[in-house]
Amino acid sequence: MITRSPILKKLFIRTYGCQMNVYDSDRMADLLKPVGYTTSAQVEDAELIVLNTCHIREKAAEKVYSELGRLRILKEERAAQGKDTTIVVAGCVAQAEGEEIIRRAPVVDMVVGPQSYHRLPEMIARASRTGGAILETDFPPEDKFDALPKEVSVTGVSAFLTIQEGCDKFCTFCVVPYTRGAEYSRPVAQIITEAKALVAGGAREITLLGQNVNAYHGAGPDGENWGLGPLIRNLAKLRGLERLRYTTSHPRDMDDELIQAHGEIEELMPYLHLPVQAGSDRILKAMNRSHTAQSYLDLIKKIRTARPDIALSGDFIVGFPGESDEDFQATLALIAEVKYASAFSFKYSSRPGTPGAALPNQVPEDVKTARLAELQTLIRSQQESFNAACIGLVLPVLVEKDGRYPGQKIGRSPYLQSVHFMAPEAETGSIIKVRIDQVHTNSLAGILVEKEADAA
Repeated sequence: MITRSPILKKLFIRTYGCQMNVYDSDRMADLLKPVGYTTSAQVEDAELIVLNTCHIREKAAEKVYSELGRLRILKEERAAQGKDTTIVVAGCVAQAEGEEIIRRAPVVDMVVGPQSYHRLPEMIARASRTGGAILETDFPPEDKFDALPKEVSVTGVSAFLTIQEGCDKFCTFCVVPYTRGAEYSRPVAQIITEAKALVAGGAREITLLGQNVNAYHGAGPDGENWGLGPLIRNLAKLRGLERLRYTTSHPRDMDDELIQAHGEIEELMPYLHLPVQAGSDRILKAMNRSHTAQSYLDLIKKIRTARPDIALSGDFIVGFPGESDEDFQATLALIAEVKYASAFSFKYSSRPGTPGAALPNQVPEDVKTARLAELQTLIRSQQESFNAACIGLVLPVLVEKDGRYPGQKIGRSPYLQSVHFMAPEAETGSIIKVRIDQVHTNSLAGILVEKEADAA
């Protein structure tokens, strides 16, 4: 009897936006593997093409439609060769645009929101039977996580793990509550099971993800809801897991247990992304941020007391409606006081359906551009100062991959900096000590400490 191997189909996923979308794309690939799809790096070879979209940035939807125009041509070319092609739009643009995508882009076969992608295998089967575009944009995150496969793919020594989704904050500039839904925290047992699978697959560092990750309040095995601090303490006990990080946080949810964990848990890296968005109380109130500039500064002081060497990162929006020169100067003053190791900064752009889009006194584009340039100059100087202060330090570096040159390795410092060094025998996934001796634009370079000792 001759047994035939199953015919594998090619899957191509293009991921836009945040780390949570990266996680979602990986899980989509895991979901589709049992039904015969293997990932391809070439879109031209794929029977199934998924655009996993992000709605945070300006004109995000139009960029998706532009990409769909190119894919329409590809789909026609493949059809002329007798090849079928299925095109899926997933993620936050799918959630926000839904039926509009189907109307404007008939090339699309399926539209699936970020809380419904676990239904992809079922949707593909349904499409093969019935034809026509399929729309799935429900909001049941608990269904999604329950349905995800227990086996996870690990492609490197660092992995993402979503523990929380959605947002109840309703900042007036943000679409997340409308595209990701209300805050939902996964049960502790489910997270620990997935973390164990990631470590078994070779991950040595896990970054916990959530739209408001420090608002985590998942059901614990003791029947009580756990916060992020207790969850991190328990994850840190996993054998083989060397490092933990988390992102993105909200100042309102930075509780004492989590701050204490930063001072006590060796596996929790001394790096914190804690967006403030602005330094003017008037603008923060208009943004519905629920904190003031002073309460944020007090929080930073508390965190640095617990972990003095912590590297801080932030988010800033310039040109929010009604922002005056005085308001902008207050933001610069806050940045000068905090001294960030890195930051992300953007010009305000309105999102349809958000309260900010309807606010009066929109700031002229040229003013926003000038303010952004000034803010980024200050942030860049702080980042350069932070990196320069690392010269002479011996840092534990997690080896991630080979470098450009023979014997060169690239890894990550505890502060999330990329570090280059010569270490031909260093294994990927190992943590080695490197003495930093050079600072480049976007990375550090150093010398293997053991090599120095041998030479001595």
